[in-house]
Amino acid sequence: MTRVQRIQMFSLYGALIGYAGLAGCAMTGDGQRGFAYQDFPVAKSSATAGEGHTVTFKGAPLALAGPGIKAGDSLREVQVSKTDLGLTGITKGKGKVRIISIVPSLDTKVCEQQTHYLSEQNNGLDKAVELITVSVDTPFAQKRFAEEAKIKNVTFLSDYRGGDFGKAHGLLLPGPHILARTIMVVDKDNMIRYLQLTPELAQMPDMDAAFEAARTLL
Repeated sequence: MTRVQRIQMFSLYGALIGYAGLAGCAMTGDGQRGFAYQDFPVAKSSATAGEGHTVTFKGAPLALAGPGIKAGDSLREVQVSKTDLGLTGITKGKGKVRIISIVPSLDTKVCEQQTHYLSEQNNGLDKAVELITVSVDTPFAQKRFAEEAKIKNVTFLSDYRGGDFGKAHGLLLPGPHILARTIMVVDKDNMIRYLQLTPELAQMPDMDAAFEAARTLL
């Protein structure tokens, strides 16, 4: 990574964290501590994955790398890291419907909310559908996040080793070396049946639309 790329990466991380503000935990009506959801904007459209296309952060374009994907394509086999540092193939879940939530970094509040929403707002889908979060955070950071957030129904997979998942699916932002914010639904035969890549990194994907798409596959 060049010096310019490092500066871009740190600047983007700082901006993402600063943009999101503080969410954290709050008291719910029954006196239990729960996640405090914020009114982040939800993307109503999708960007196009792959080299030659961009997403933005606060209007500034960021180039995507790798061959693009779209709904109807097959999930491409690459190795990602589990929280115990073991490797697994991203297509290993064949035979199950999967919702794959892809976030730039769990240290940012929009990513945090996206992951809580996946875990907590799926209306029982987690009983029949595998929920997966992919990011470039280290497996150690993902494990810590899951433990602190008390999230047990989501499988965390890390693309930190080389961004192979991002590169294979046209979702890597090579400048800051993060993944573009994406939600996809994969059927039992590893075909991508729903895909939304948020045009702006600070937007939430339409998680409810992804849940509905997954429900139709059961």
